[in-house]
Formats: sequence, structure tokens, C-alpha cells
Amino acid sequence: MASSLFWLSPPPTQLSKQTVTTCPAALSVAVSAISRDFSHCEEDYFIRRRMLIGLGTFTSNALLASFAPANEVTDMYKPFVDCTDGYSYVYPSDWREFDFLGHDSAFKDRVAALQHVRVGFIPTTKNDIRDLGPMQEVIFDIVKNVYAAPTQKPTIYDIQERTIDGKNYWTFEYDLESPGFTRTAFATLAIGNGRYYTLVVGANQRRWSRLRSLLKVVADSFKILDIKPAAV
Repeated sequence: MASSLFWLSPPPTQLSKQTVTTCPAALSVAVSAISRDFSHCEEDYFIRRRMLIGLGTFTSNALLASFAPANEVTDMYKPFVDCTDGYSYVYPSDWREFDFLGHDSAFKDRVAALQHVRVGFIPTTKNDIRDLGPMQEVIFDIVKNVYAAPTQKPTIYDIQERTIDGKNYWTFEYDLESPGFTRTAFATLAIGNGRYYTLVVGANQRRWSRLRSLLKVVADSFKILDIKPAAV
């Protein structure tokens, strides 16, 4: 039986424009602070993600400063920056990296595996997420026909749009209800670098009330970083 979709959402929220720098600029202060330790591989620094995970409090603070709430403790998160594939975000500091089929990066809770964040991308000829069509219609179609299985009942609770350095991001909250089980998540969609990026971060609905604020920071932290075209 085909799934139906319920909207429990006020009109989409247009967030004010924020200023975020691109990858080299965002990391320049942190890189200079640790250049003595990594001077022998400075050329590889921006393309080796392992070196960019857990660089320490100084780096985390530099990356978190642009979006973390003023009352947020920055050591609750670690930054993930992929300058090769052109994106960055933060994840809870006690989560660990794991492989998620079809995705470029992923981190999960050490105990509750359903609490995780994952990022994937596919090529696109579109230049901006708005090129896909009206926001509500596009998100409705994605949740119903991509995220939800035929046996699941999807519900969308809220959708927001934000603009950072001319790039538009759509973030929405939704859940997928299965018989005896429901998972709730945030998703952030954006287009840049000739790629359609998707970040999804979620948890079991029973834990959602405790984790929602923590995971919203993750969803809102996603940024596209400008990358140079490959040399011909």
C-alpha cells in the first residue's frame, strides 16, 4: 500500500543571511596554529580528512564559531571538513566514524547505532537547490518517494531555508513511522560544485526529545565549500 504523507508544519521559515568563508580561509587560523606539527605534509593537509577529524579544541572552536549558539559548549562537537569533495559539518564529539553504503562520510553513536549522521552527493547540472522547484513540493516528493518505504508513514514537521554566501540550504524535520518503530531526523539539502548534497542526522523517536537540539546543530552546520575543477 502506498504511503501517505502528513504535514505538521507552519509556513517555511526564511532565515537571515549568514557569512561563512570557504575552506582555506575558514581553516587558515587553525592551520597556522598547527603548521609546526604538520609542516612535512602541509600540501596534503587539506585533502586528508583523517587529519581534519579531531584536530583539537582550537580547530573545533574556529569552525564552530560561525554557527554554534552562544550558550553551546563547543567541545560537544567535532568538525569534519572535506575540501576535496567540498563540504563541512560538525558531529557529536563522542560519535565514531563508520561506513554507510552509498555515502561519502558518516558518524554514529558508539552505543545507539540508529543515532547517526551521513552525507552523500550525486552529480547535477543544477546550480542551486531552488532550481529543483518549489521548496514544499520538492521536499514532499523526496520524503514520500525517496526516504519512505511503501510500508512507512512519513510526516514533515518543519522546513527552513537559509542562505550562506549566496548558496541556499533547505533543512527539514521529518519522521518515518513503521509498525512498532519510528525514526525521526533532520535533512539538509544543497547544491554546489556541480553536486547535489544531502546530510541526514537522526535517531529513534523515543530519544528525539532529548537529542533534537544537539542534532539540529549538526543539520544547520552543513556548508558547501568551493572546490577547484579538476585539471584537464
